[in-house]
Parts: sequence; C-alpha cells; structure tokens
Amino acid sequence: MENEVNTESAGTAKTRFDSPELAALAHLYRGEVYRSTIWRTRLDQTTNWAVVTTGLALSLTFAGPDSSPLPLILLGLLVAVFLHFEARRYRYFNVWRARCRLIETDVYVPMLRGEGVAMDGKWNTLLADDYARPHFHISYARSLGRRIRKNYAYILAVQGVAYVGKLAIHPTAVTSTAEFLDRAAIGPVPGWAVLLAGVVFQGGWVVLALATLRTERHSRTTHRLVPIA
Repeated sequence: MENEVNTESAGTAKTRFDSPELAALAHLYRGEVYRSTIWRTRLDQTTNWAVVTTGLALSLTFAGPDSSPLPLILLGLLVAVFLHFEARRYRYFNVWRARCRLIETDVYVPMLRGEGVAMDGKWNTLLADDYARPHFHISYARSLGRRIRKNYAYILAVQGVAYVGKLAIHPTAVTSTAEFLDRAAIGPVPGWAVLLAGVVFQGGWVVLALATLRTERHSRTTHRLVPIA
C-alpha cells in the first residue's frame, strides 16, 4: 500500500515551487537583470558614437561659409553603420529583457498579491523552452525599426535638415533652384542625383520604421517573450 501511495505521489505533477526552487529562480532573475543591464550599456555606447559623430560633422560643415557639406553626407554613412551595430546588439538585449519581464509579470506579481507562484504550464514552460532552445525573439529588420523610432530618427533628421540648411545659406543665401542644385553637386555627380540619393536614403529609414511598427503591434499580443520596446 505504501509503495502505491509513493508511486501515485511521484506521478502527480507539481503545481507550486518549493523554497529552494524559488531561491534559484530569484538568482536566475538577478542574473538576467545583470545581463540586460550590460547589453543596455552597449546600446548606449553606439548611440553616443552617433551623437558625437553628428556633432563633429556639424562643427566641420558650419565652421565657415566656404566649408564643404560633404561631412554631412559621410555622416549618414557612419550613422548607418552605428545603426547596424546597435540593431545587432539590441537583438541580444531583447532576449535578456524579455526573460526578466516574464519573470516579473508571472512570478513576482502573483507573489506580491499573495497568490503564490504556480506552475501553470504556460509561463514556466515558455521560459524553460527559451533556455533549452535560445533564439532571437525579433528579426534584424524589426530591431532596426525599433532603434530608428527610439533614437536614430532624430539623428537622421538633424543630419538631413543641417545638410539642406548648409546648401541654402552658405556661402550666401540661395536665390534659385538651379543654384541650390549646383551647390549640391559633388565632383562629376550632378546635384539632382545627390539630392535624390539623399531622399532615398532618408526615406528608406522612414519606410522601414513604419513597416515594422505594424509587426510590432501584432507581436505584442501573440508573443509574450517580446517586450513592447
């Protein structure tokens, strides 16, 4: 009879964490917070690089009426490189942050409400599977879109406005469209081609940011391991 009771108990799935398991879960949460903090710092570094580079390009371009606007064009290429670095880093950061958020909402919130921490087969299975088969939760394109909407849209807007402003006021105020196009020319490349490339460059980021925004809104209701931003 005793053996039958033990067998039945062994076959019953646990529905609550015991004290050692809760302690281990707390340490796990601390570790994930630490990793997300480290990767958040790396994100801030690339943003700082982009801001400092923008400031340097503005200083060179507006140093005098005869200064070339070319640094602002090169700035766009550098900002694109920094955006690539940051989007790649954000995909890693998103993994740690999503895990932290899941533990907060499904472990600490019920605990603070006095409901206890239950093994409901949902959040704990989701988290276990994420550890067993780690993967990025968002695509590279969505990561780019997030960083553009949060930070780089402002940097790219400053670059575009500064470039148009430089052509319009230096060395003197522009008086005609032909003069504006002539100032935009770079060597053998005509001004209209340079401006068209700039419009495509800036517009491409806008299209990417808006296109990924719809996917973001859909993922918030279908994927629990993808935080809002």
